[in-house]
Amino acid sequence: MHAISQSTTFAIILAACVVSGCRGKTEAPPPPPPDVRVVAAQAKDVALRSEWVGTADGSVNAQIRARVQGYLESQRYAEGTLVKPGTLLFTIDARPYRTALDSAKGDLGRAEAQLTKTQQDVTRYTQLAKEGAISQQELDNAVQANRAAKAAVDSARAGVEKAQLDLDWTEIKSPIAGIAGISVAQVGDLIGENSVLTTVSQVDPIKVSFPISEQEYLRYADRIQLDGSSRDDNHGLELILADGNVYAERGKATIANRQVDVKTGTLLVVSLFPNPRNLIRPGQFAKVRAALETKQNAVVVPQRAVQEVQGTYQVAVVGDGDTVSIRKVKTGMKVDNEWVIDEGLKPGERVVVDGLQRVRDGLVVSPKPVEAAAK
Repeated sequence: MHAISQSTTFAIILAACVVSGCRGKTEAPPPPPPDVRVVAAQAKDVALRSEWVGTADGSVNAQIRARVQGYLESQRYAEGTLVKPGTLLFTIDARPYRTALDSAKGDLGRAEAQLTKTQQDVTRYTQLAKEGAISQQELDNAVQANRAAKAAVDSARAGVEKAQLDLDWTEIKSPIAGIAGISVAQVGDLIGENSVLTTVSQVDPIKVSFPISEQEYLRYADRIQLDGSSRDDNHGLELILADGNVYAERGKATIANRQVDVKTGTLLVVSLFPNPRNLIRPGQFAKVRAALETKQNAVVVPQRAVQEVQGTYQVAVVGDGDTVSIRKVKTGMKVDNEWVIDEGLKPGERVVVDGLQRVRDGLVVSPKPVEAAAK
């Protein structure tokens, strides 16, 4: 009986300790709201721009070809340098053509001598025919011989001119001012008639061609003139070079091709850019950028505030009570590091730009504004 009483007392004490311990334990506090960086959507006038990939080319590209056959005797220009109209570029061995010219001059001399003789015969036979000393047939033969001699002189004179041209063409000169390219022939090569020796490109202004869509063309067509001028004199086109720098000179869209390419649905546009330092060379790739219009009071946010999810775009808006709302938006054009929001967002609403991976719809956050310099 005494043992049972001790067991009961021990159980009561143990239960009291357990109850006392449970009452003294406190619950852990909830985690604080996550910090996120936010900016307010702004309303401002935005110049909407489009970019296209363009290819530079000379405004004039003159292929320098040989007009006569012969051995290339000399190269008279420095490759890759500026040349003027009439600059001597190559010479071809002229000795055969000089000999041909001398021979043609000899033929002309003989023809002129024969013409002189036939003219004398006509004069003499005319008087004799009047006196009846010769027949009319003999006079007619003398007249026809004189006409044939005149034709022979004309032919021989043309032969001299042709030989002189051939001799002149042994000196190959530049027809335009521009940059002379690397020669494709070497001194001593046997050059055939019509062989390409080099190319001279006029690069100031430089021509930049780029394809645009039909929709973009319809938007930009009023700035392109069929006479090659442009109405967009105030803004013009910008050229973004391969290193990312914007070219200092502004260009103009001067020519639109006559038709849309049915395979690509694009229209080729040709623009001209001043190139006084010859910085832009044919074959270079560059982006052509144009301001198409100015959108008044456009709502803009930093590009990093917009997320693309399965083809749709959304932003995380921090509303009343610092509660996050994931909202779908309709985006417009990208302008520098900002994105135009056409629908779904109002000016002044706060959007998350840093910490997007930590937010979800309905989550309470601790918003921290981003400084203007950090946007």
